[in-house]
Amino acid sequence: MSQKVLIATEKPFAESARDSMVKMLEGAGLKPVVLERYKDPKDLLSAVADVGAIIVRSDKVDKAVLEAGKMLKLVVRAGAGYDNVDCAEAKARRVIVENTPGQNANAVAELTMGLMIMIARGKYSGKSGTELKGKKLGVHALGNIGKIVASLGRAFGMEVCAFDPFVDQCVFDDCCVGCITKLEDLYSTCDYVSVHIPANPETVKSINYQLISKMKKNATLVNTARAEIINEEELLKIMEDRPDIKYASDIAPKNAGAFAEKFPDRVFFTPKKMGAQTAEANTNAGIAATEQIIAYLREGKVLNQVNP
Repeated sequence: MSQKVLIATEKPFAESARDSMVKMLEGAGLKPVVLERYKDPKDLLSAVADVGAIIVRSDKVDKAVLEAGKMLKLVVRAGAGYDNVDCAEAKARRVIVENTPGQNANAVAELTMGLMIMIARGKYSGKSGTELKGKKLGVHALGNIGKIVASLGRAFGMEVCAFDPFVDQCVFDDCCVGCITKLEDLYSTCDYVSVHIPANPETVKSINYQLISKMKKNATLVNTARAEIINEEELLKIMEDRPDIKYASDIAPKNAGAFAEKFPDRVFFTPKKMGAQTAEANTNAGIAATEQIIAYLREGKVLNQVNP
C-alpha cells in the first residue's frame, strides 16, 4: 500500500504549485492527500491520522497534531521559519522536522526593499520624501534573506553593513558588506535597520526599548522576520519618546491600531504576512518540500532537519 503524504495548508499553495506537488508524489509511488482552507483544527487532526509525512506552511503542528499522527515520520515546513512546529515534541516522538531554507528568500528580500521605499517616500502621500541612495543600511542577520537584502541595498547605492555573530568573516566579504561586531553599533549608525533573525527563546522581544533607543536620528526599523522578536510595548514607548523613528513591518503588531492612531505617518504594516506571497516563492517552497518528502520516504535521505 502506498504511503500517504498530507499537504495541509489553511492558506493554500498556488493551484499550479499544488498540482505539481501532487504529480511528483504520485510519480514517486506515494499517495497525496490535500487539505486546504480548513478552519477547524479538528480537520487537521483527522487528516493526519494515517499519513507518513506532512507538508505545511504556517499551519500549527503542535502536540495534538503529532499525537494524532500515529504513523507520522516526517514534517516539512515549506519555508524557512519553523516556529509553528513543536520540534521538541516531534523529536520525542521520533518525528523528523525539516524546513526549506532559501526558497522564499528573494521574495522576502524584495518586500523588505519595498517597505523601505514606502517609508522613504512618505507612504506615497504626495509629500517630499528621501532616497535610499547614499543611506546606510544595517542588516541584522546575514542568512539567506539578509544576503539578498544586502545585495539589493548595494544596488540602490546604499552603504551596507551587517551584524551576525554566527557567520564567518568570509560571508561578509562575499557579500561585500561591512562586519559590525556589536549589535548596538548596527542600530546606532544605520539609517535603515532590516531585521532577519528567527524567533527563539534568545530572540523573543530582543528588539526592545534599550536597543531601538540607540537608533540614529530619523532612522527606520524594518521587520520582515517574526512578530515575536519585537517588544511591541517598548516599541510603542520609544516611538512616543522619539518622534523621529519610523517602523515598517510585514507583521502587524497586536496593538496595530494604537500605532496607526499615534504615528500615522511613521508606521506601515502589510495587511497580512506577505513576505513569501509570490507565485515564484510559493512554487519554490512547495516543490522543495515535496522533493524532501520523496527523498526521505523513498531513499531515507534527511535534508534540512531542524530537530536533530
